[in-house]
Amino acid sequence: MWRAFAFGALIALVSGCEDQNVATPQLPTTPGGGRDSGTSQGWGDPTTTRRAGVLRLGHLNVRRYFDATCDSGRCQAGGFEEVVTQAQFESRTEEIALGLARLEADVITLAEVENQACLDALQAKLKEAGYDYPVAHLGEIGVAGSVDVGVLARGKLESVKTYRKEMPLTRADGSKTQFTRELPEVHLTVGPNSVIVYAAHFRSKAEDDPGRRLAEAEATRAIMIATAEANTGAVVLLGGDLNDVPGSDTINTLEEGGALVRVAKDLPEASQGTYTFAGQRQAIDHIFTTASRATAYVPKSANVLRDDSTGFAGSDHAALYADFNLP
Repeated sequence: MWRAFAFGALIALVSGCEDQNVATPQLPTTPGGGRDSGTSQGWGDPTTTRRAGVLRLGHLNVRRYFDATCDSGRCQAGGFEEVVTQAQFESRTEEIALGLARLEADVITLAEVENQACLDALQAKLKEAGYDYPVAHLGEIGVAGSVDVGVLARGKLESVKTYRKEMPLTRADGSKTQFTRELPEVHLTVGPNSVIVYAAHFRSKAEDDPGRRLAEAEATRAIMIATAEANTGAVVLLGGDLNDVPGSDTINTLEEGGALVRVAKDLPEASQGTYTFAGQRQAIDHIFTTASRATAYVPKSANVLRDDSTGFAGSDHAALYADFNLP
């Protein structure tokens, strides 16, 4: 069933990209067909990358991935939390997992995952198909029916640091706020390498609060700079739905002084969009690294993937990935 589903979805991916005149990466439908298919390294070994010395970070906002239980009490028609049947949940899990497998990423940051049970279901479905992610961490904010960020990763989990409660934020007008979702700092060992990953989902523009989003950007920039300075041998990366586009105050703040580098900027502007609003594609999902590791980024490896005119793997967001040379 998985392979039949994968084949059909792969055809849809190719067709969708051709319609947009966007170059289509060759994505495998089964384990062992990806970047490392010619070597003995593969998904079966969670301590090494599939291609020696290269790590791929993928990101996807999966769009309101809820389980079959109503936790918020607001699950009626038009309510935020969508209640689905168990069969619908399992079908949605398979759809997302297939998309994530096709990214061929070593580390994946996710947005809009309801709870650890959802993330565990994705992890299990991926493993069933031969894609093993031993690390599955959810940045839970503890609100019923919330949509949170998550990290799936190969390698070994060393530690996690959080900032939502620990670091109050200040808007430009002096008012206090906090990160909209958790900002987990996930320390991994991948092979012999130290990798530190942040999963971010800044304040959306629905009932907009741009001051909060800007405060999130300012704090994230400071955190990543400090982390890179304290962990000089590590590759420090961020993947997230930042709900703002290149040239905005949010993204300009992250890039200020060149301390952080947005890797997809080497794509043609028309190819950077990950979300469609009012008929226009906007680049609101991003991958950043620190300037100290900017040379680790494999030039031109950033790519935006969609399998229809709007998004990827059943989401209204496209996926984004990029490759990094390990030390």
